[in-house]
Amino acid sequence: MAAPKGNQFWKARAKHGRDRIFASAELLWEACCEYFEWVEANPLLEDTVSFFQGVPTHDYVSKMRAMTIGGLCTFLDIDETTWRAWRDQKDFSTVITRAERIIRDQKFAGASAGLLNANIIARDLGLSDKSELDHKSTDGSMTPSRIERVIVDPNTNN
Repeated sequence: MAAPKGNQFWKARAKHGRDRIFASAELLWEACCEYFEWVEANPLLEDTVSFFQGVPTHDYVSKMRAMTIGGLCTFLDIDETTWRAWRDQKDFSTVITRAERIIRDQKFAGASAGLLNANIIARDLGLSDKSELDHKSTDGSMTPSRIERVIVDPNTNN
């Protein structure tokens, strides 16, 4: 049965739409910090096998777990499209920017220290390693006179 024409039942609603998952930017920041702490407290475990007098022994070696936006969104129980939409909301944009910077810095530092796979992290961060070879030589041979290696960060205007 359809509602009668001209009804105004919608005005009787106490609220419109569902409640926000995080009522404030402070609550979102606290949840992000919980994710950061969880990542640190739950490293990946590599099973290594060593032999002593022919007897195998399993040991577990802790490996750094890389923080990701996807992992954070799963932890927060939100979709990545929601995360991106919050980037444009005035009250959440500062928290989103800070969390993304922390995640980027953690991955960059982990790769720089050899704790994370540098090639994978460089691709994830949008960094590229470019080698340029100048084929011109002063003596006419094919021996290059100069090799230049440049690391390109897409977030800078270089």
